[in-house]
Amino acid sequence: MARGFFNVPTAINEPVKTYAPGSPEKAELLAMYKTMFNSNIDVPMHINGNEVRTGKTKNITPPHDHKHVVGQYHTAEKKHVDEAISTALAAREAWSSVSWEERATIFLKAAELLAGPYRARMNAATMIAQSKNVHQAEIDAACETIDFLRFNVQYMIDIFKDQPASSPGIWNRVEYRPLEGFVYAISPFNFTAIAANLPSSAALMGNVVVWKPSDHQVYSAQVIVDLFKEAGLPDGVINVVYGDPVMISDTVLASRDFSGLHFTGSTEVFKNLWKQIGNNIHNYKTYPKIVGETGGKDFIWVHNSSNPIQVATAIVRGSFEYQGQKCSAASRAYIPASLWEEVKKHVIAQTNEIKMGSPEDTDNFVNAVIHEGSFDKIASFIDAAKADKDAEIIVGGNHDKSVGYFIEPTVILAKSATYATMTTELFGPVMTVFIYEDDAWEASLKLVDESTEYALTGAIFSNDRYIVEKASKALENAAGNFYINDKPTGAVVGQQPFGGARASGTNDKAGSAQNLLRWTSARLIKETFVTPTDYKYPFLG
Repeated sequence: MARGFFNVPTAINEPVKTYAPGSPEKAELLAMYKTMFNSNIDVPMHINGNEVRTGKTKNITPPHDHKHVVGQYHTAEKKHVDEAISTALAAREAWSSVSWEERATIFLKAAELLAGPYRARMNAATMIAQSKNVHQAEIDAACETIDFLRFNVQYMIDIFKDQPASSPGIWNRVEYRPLEGFVYAISPFNFTAIAANLPSSAALMGNVVVWKPSDHQVYSAQVIVDLFKEAGLPDGVINVVYGDPVMISDTVLASRDFSGLHFTGSTEVFKNLWKQIGNNIHNYKTYPKIVGETGGKDFIWVHNSSNPIQVATAIVRGSFEYQGQKCSAASRAYIPASLWEEVKKHVIAQTNEIKMGSPEDTDNFVNAVIHEGSFDKIASFIDAAKADKDAEIIVGGNHDKSVGYFIEPTVILAKSATYATMTTELFGPVMTVFIYEDDAWEASLKLVDESTEYALTGAIFSNDRYIVEKASKALENAAGNFYINDKPTGAVVGQQPFGGARASGTNDKAGSAQNLLRWTSARLIKETFVTPTDYKYPFLG
């Protein structure tokens, strides 16, 4: 029982380490990378604090060296999912009753552990199994995870402080209860921070969780589990299962106690889960909360008042960082004819400078895409563009999966605004450009808005404030995160709450109080100090 109104430590963004040549953090990380790369890890599931090994294992292989095995992970049968659910529900009573400051302490401690002794290990695991370069791993696996943990505590306090007014003789108050059941968290491969945030944000608000990480993010998921355990998270609060996503989801969504879905992944999977929840709605004890961040076909729109080299840099960074495997990655651009040649020159020059290979070599800007299925899909679109009279490869276009799943950063020039790579989410290092006539800039904005079903991120470039205002208005529903004179990637917790609408998700803004509110069920308590004793109101005399 709290005996004070406590202030939590002020949340600040974790400083990004440079990993410059000769720096101590670089030496520590590369030593950790080498050790982990040459070791073999056996990753169990985690149910009620127990390590569960089924013997039904799959290999963990680096995407940039897919013949090399760094470990294996154990997959679930239905009985394990049932156990994870029952364990979570058994832990709920105690966990939901724990005071908020004790829950906060766990996750604040996790943030500090990650900022210190866990940093190199978390980054190395992300580099090895998710093929991220050192900078991308640092801003994601370390810094963004730390930021989520710190800022979510601050947001929780802000929520608790949101209280109603009270008339004389009455005290109105709102308590923010956890959901009546358990939350199902499904996380993607591409961001370790998202994997950590999806279960922990719900847990912070007093919920219990069944968490299914991506099969391609298992290595860093194990580090997250170890981190939370050392920080003091009680057994059963977050239970981790791996394996067949259909079987796991079918089992979870069939439970009467399912009360929330926290999802990041593909649009189609999310739609199918939503439909499944709807079909099961009569079975649930309470209406489930559904939060999803899904696909994107993120744009860069350029006006002729823009600076060409700034545009080119935004294209290269926004499209090719982490091999374009960000939900926010730029993958279509609309450029006026008068600027195209200058923009093209800089794009080609910068792209040709990019080095590609293993993350262990920190000179490499681009690494491998996540798996063979992704490689084959992206390569097929590139090869189709090579053979298509309506498309032209401006730079890149090569690919090779003999050692790792390497796709060269590629820019396609499309003659049509509805060309396949202008409208299809590829999730790889491919940018498609459409050239419009300068005086058709208003019509081009309509193309941006209507060409795809997505509305996640987008960027506009212009040095004319009239144009900026008009374009911002025309595209107000085209992106949940909208960037002016910058690339459409990079959402810092506490600064740019992240999420999109339309087919890109429910726009519940990770990295803000809006998201945490979804994991609560508010109860209004009205207390009357002097209770009336006569039914008659004054109008009755």
